Amino acid sequence: MITAGGPSLFNGGKGCGACYQVQCNSNAACSGSPVTVVVTDECPGGPCQAESVHFDLSGTAFGAMAKPGQADQLRTAGKLAVEYTRVPCSYSGFKVAFKVDAGSNADYLAVVIENVGGDGDLAAVAVKEGGSATWTPMQWSWGALWKLDAGRALQAPFSFQLTSGQSKKVLVADNVIPAGWKPGTTYTSSVNY
Repeated sequence: MITAGGPSLFNGGKGCGACYQVQCNSNAACSGSPVTVVVTDECPGGPCQAESVHFDLSGTAFGAMAKPGQADQLRTAGKLAVEYTRVPCSYSGFKVAFKVDAGSNADYLAVVIENVGGDGDLAAVAVKEGGSATWTPMQWSWGALWKLDAGRALQAPFSFQLTSGQSKKVLVADNVIPAGWKPGTTYTSSVNY
């Protein structure tokens, strides 16, 4: 389930991918059971900017916090106080995936990195071109999008070195994006945290 987060959670986009357990107890429809959500966006204006922590939960996440049969009642309750804690992200059965941005070309590679377990967010990403032993740092663009504007033809296949946000654990996904890659295509690795 997903949520937009206020500025402190979204952290200018670097909090994208972080997971939290959220629960409510302040409404009669609240079950008191936590749900796990992933920060995917920053919530716009209003209370998001004024409060130190704010979750703008999806309708599915909001309803999942409710007692059986009371999801609609909770969704229409408006603003609710919640308890939350940061938790490791778990994508059971999923490996880290790299969606090549539509604007990528022979000299410019941008990827959205999805299904990152553990911390969920990334502090650094580096790419290694085919035939090279050198890791080249990618630049964080926004959210889960990382880019490399090489100014020269890049050589596939591409491997990626991911450094997680909180724990700084390093994960290597070898030869994920093959020669002949296409913009808009998602390539799945064989690894996850």
